Amino acid sequence: MEDVQSRHANPLVVDAGSGNAYLGFVVYELFLKDAAGGELLSIEGRPELTERAKGRAERLHFDRMRFQTAHIDAAEYPERIHVLMALHACDTATDDALVAAIKHGADHVAVVPCCQAEVAAQLKEKKAKAAGSMSLLFQHPWHRREFGSHLTNVIRALTLEAFGYQVTVTELTGWEHSLKNELILGRRVHGDNRRARLQLQALLAETGVQPRLTRLLGITPAGADSAKSTAAPEPATEAEPTPDAAPAPES
Repeated sequence: MEDVQSRHANPLVVDAGSGNAYLGFVVYELFLKDAAGGELLSIEGRPELTERAKGRAERLHFDRMRFQTAHIDAAEYPERIHVLMALHACDTATDDALVAAIKHGADHVAVVPCCQAEVAAQLKEKKAKAAGSMSLLFQHPWHRREFGSHLTNVIRALTLEAFGYQVTVTELTGWEHSLKNELILGRRVHGDNRRARLQLQALLAETGVQPRLTRLLGITPAGADSAKSTAAPEPATEAEPTPDAAPAPES
């Protein structure tokens, strides 16, 4: 917050999957209430929570808090986001929040994922086909759930790196307060990172998973593109540029 406030007169903060918007109220109180500019947009899919938070903001005279009732993947985002945060957006909702951050050029990202179930389900399907001893990491349901959760967040961190973010993974607070406590921080420092992208594609190929985040951003496992190209050659046409990862938006 201090970084974006020092560089932007009206920074926009998005709280994705805000629930009762408690996190948003704390951020507004600490950073925006006495600032000359800046807005905080809370996005929540449950209308009763949106209305409750909106009434609380009116009573507190937090005039630059805005509220939108929408699921994270269907929300209407402004063209430019400066900070995006998501606290316990469940399962693939965290992926939707990260996609919004990347596509709208967020300078900073802070997410605490929750209930990572998608990859564990994919690992269950791939269990019989996993090469070597890799399958032993997720043979039992308990291990599959824990390994799937860890793998999900490793992929999220690598994806942020691939799109130009410097990533730190740490804990949000003491583990006695929350078991869903992994904090992924991203600060955009440059354009696309090809090395991180190749590492991510290799990891997807080795584990056989492809979570929603990578699907939405068009990141395929290593070898997938070449396999497609050899499967069915198309008629020769006039050469066109090959689309790659979306470039990092300008600051």
